[in-house]
Amino acid sequence: MIDFDEYIRQNEPQKREKGYAWQTAIGLQAVDGLKPSLYLIETARKDIEGEITIDEAEQLIKSYYQSKEARTPEDVEMHEADTASTNIRRLLTEKTFAFTLVGLTSIHRRIFDGVFKFAGEIRDYNITKKEWVLRGDTVLYVSAPDLRKAIEYDLEQERQFDYSKVDRNGLVSHIAKFVSGLWQIHPFGEGNTRTTAVFTILYLRSMGFDVTNDLFANYSWYFRNALVRANYQNVQKGIMRNSEYLELFFRNLLLGENNELRNRHMVVNTPKELVTEQAQHDNRTSTEQPTVQVTEQVLALLLALSNEHLSLKGLMEKVGLKHRPTFIENYINPAIETGILKILYPDKPNHPRQKYLLTAKGLALYNDLKIKHSI
Repeated sequence: MIDFDEYIRQNEPQKREKGYAWQTAIGLQAVDGLKPSLYLIETARKDIEGEITIDEAEQLIKSYYQSKEARTPEDVEMHEADTASTNIRRLLTEKTFAFTLVGLTSIHRRIFDGVFKFAGEIRDYNITKKEWVLRGDTVLYVSAPDLRKAIEYDLEQERQFDYSKVDRNGLVSHIAKFVSGLWQIHPFGEGNTRTTAVFTILYLRSMGFDVTNDLFANYSWYFRNALVRANYQNVQKGIMRNSEYLELFFRNLLLGENNELRNRHMVVNTPKELVTEQAQHDNRTSTEQPTVQVTEQVLALLLALSNEHLSLKGLMEKVGLKHRPTFIENYINPAIETGILKILYPDKPNHPRQKYLLTAKGLALYNDLKIKHSI
């Protein structure tokens, strides 16, 4: 794996700029649980080193997937990640930006050209999306007939905002509000978060901000979950829109702060005591008796499964991830190794009706959390 930070730290401007662009472009794929291929990583290195141009990089990626006679589901996902990453790399190193409806749709078209047939097209249907951080509930997105007007309204309101009248705290608060509002419109069928991220980076740059750090690269899933929480409300359950998580992200990005960015902190109705217990667990000494660590991945599986039996596909949908190899590596395998997860047909791993379920140990952990914290 390339050490992009090493390129970013270099004094050579071109390598630094391209290193940042690739790092961000690849990191943003995590918002949809996608992971690029090793071929893309090597292609990125050649581009950064000046061995090939971005045009040649694009052609190499295109030819790489055209040469595959048969495509697996993993190939399809990697193709999306590789193509979108290459397109974002180009966008982030260009010195152009249009703060308009056309500019926003153009960014979507250019990111997903060669990936989605509807690249750059505003959806003509309504959508919902199950969110892990909302325990399967969805944000209410703007209705299809109102999409263009909603975008134009938000952009016009932002044009009229006077940043000279706010301090640093007011600036961060306003940026978070503008970006979350734009994201909530969700004008495209897929790829809204990546489009919003690139649009935001280019907009902040146009205002003179230096956003060449690793926030979008390393915390893209946090960015998405923070956008979800900033736009979700369920009064009956006592849940209100909460922009504090998104503001923490922008405080780190724009003010250089080092606030802790944890996805598990954003899960709705998770008591603070549970977060405190996890922090205490993280600080345990090695001599203490080990227990199951309630990581973000463990918590996601517990909330997704509870007493259910789910297929791998169904489990991925409930957690909100797409990339099968990453999900298996980071969620399934560790959960099985720690003894909280098992399969329904252990003697036939490839059984057509294979399901995943919590073990007695996993159920005990789930029930313990449920009783103690009313999750």
